[in-house]
Amino acid sequence: MEQRDVELIQKHSVNDKSLESLYLEHLDYERQLEKYNNKPFLTPSDELEKKNIQKRKLKGRDEIERILAHYRNQESLS
Repeated sequence: MEQRDVELIQKHSVNDKSLESLYLEHLDYERQLEKYNNKPFLTPSDELEKKNIQKRKLKGRDEIERILAHYRNQESLS
């Protein structure tokens, strides 16, 4: 995630608990994926779980991006 996105999240998550929750979930998915990425070998069930985590992370990232686009639009109108 880009630094400008993180800064925007930090700025607005104080008042937007949905954004805060999505961001914390995103960070948790990153930690989970890091564990799988550090394993020398993944079982088929590990591979499946890793793919599911990646899908959930991407879905959450898309939602975060939608929210941030709204805030960027508000700021550009100011």
